[in-house]
Amino acid sequence: MFGVLEPGTLERVVVVSPHFDDAALGASCVLFANPGSTVITVCAGKPPEYPAEPTEWDALGGFKAGDDVVEIRREEDRAAMKELGDAEPVWLDFVDWQYLTPRATPEQVADAIEPAARAVGPTAVFVPMGIANPDHELTQDGARLVIDRMPEVAWFTYEDSGYKHIPGMLAWRISKLFHSGLWPTPAVVPAPPDYERKRRAMECYKSQLGPLERDHGLSIRLGAPVPEQYWRLAPPPKGWERLTER
Repeated sequence: MFGVLEPGTLERVVVVSPHFDDAALGASCVLFANPGSTVITVCAGKPPEYPAEPTEWDALGGFKAGDDVVEIRREEDRAAMKELGDAEPVWLDFVDWQYLTPRATPEQVADAIEPAARAVGPTAVFVPMGIANPDHELTQDGARLVIDRMPEVAWFTYEDSGYKHIPGMLAWRISKLFHSGLWPTPAVVPAPPDYERKRRAMECYKSQLGPLERDHGLSIRLGAPVPEQYWRLAPPPKGWERLTER
């Protein structure tokens, strides 16, 4: 039956997150439904040195010159993981694009995601659509390479909260994945919404509430509430490939 998951698909779940808060924003419900999952955060590394003055985003989050921003954000992430079903955080060493360090390639990101995921032995991995933000795009492009390396795993993508509402962005990524040989299809993922619990998880990211409120209307989205949607990433059914040519 199309869209319905086979038994055992969600036995061991991994969620790949571009930044510390993205798993909570876009995939909290699947984490609530599967306690003890693993969250791999890609851009969790410290820059060689912080700017003399905080970036606009960091300043809006309350950081001052001399603060170890990433270490403080890791502490926030630890607290949020407890709210997210006691998820296990795994932090990769790539640096947030706002610090203007040399950018990693999708191949480098893939080479870091793959062993971190394999260490868990996942049955399902959820990755972001990867839209509108350079780190989100890099995470998706790296994950796309890993999908081909780990075909035994069920792969899903979740919609990037906030960014998915920018006109055309979600459609662009779906089209790009479609023509890469994976057909994104909405999946029936047993993950009942718990919006109050999601709000509590997000409140753990104290330094991000101000920037997210300004740029993404966080309180409006949490209050709406905007549902999470998960898409299965898999090759087309046999014989349907020619639809890609249309």
